[in-house]
Amino acid sequence: MPKRLPTSETTDRTRPSRKRRGVAAAELAVCLPVVVLLVVATIESCSMVFLKQSLAVAAYEGARTAIVNGATTTEVQAACRQILNDRNVQGGQVTVKPSNIGVLSPGDFVDVTVSAPCSTNSVVPNTFYRGSTLSATASMMIEF
Repeated sequence: MPKRLPTSETTDRTRPSRKRRGVAAAELAVCLPVVVLLVVATIESCSMVFLKQSLAVAAYEGARTAIVNGATTTEVQAACRQILNDRNVQGGQVTVKPSNIGVLSPGDFVDVTVSAPCSTNSVVPNTFYRGSTLSATASMMIEF
């Protein structure tokens, strides 16, 4: 059977009308900003989860350094800052309590707190976490 050539009836039905193209543009105008906002919010949230986890790892490694016999506060802060530098965390602050860990005896606890501002560690400018500071604390007992 020979092929039929398209007629004006069949081509008109398959081609979108001008009205339909306008509806698609309106749907895009409404939905696109919402989709972009969701993508940006997801990226920013993942960035803050990474920051929080980096602070927790730095605090943990600092506490492990602190419980070693003869450790100093400077060594603990250096261990924390090394983790923060490796993970590209900007503006991190390290606090060791008590500040003189050399006088602690077995059974005493040492707390290492690491904090960093969200604004300097954000992937997206003008973030959702603007003005916030995240922190993490690790506490370990001296056992030597």
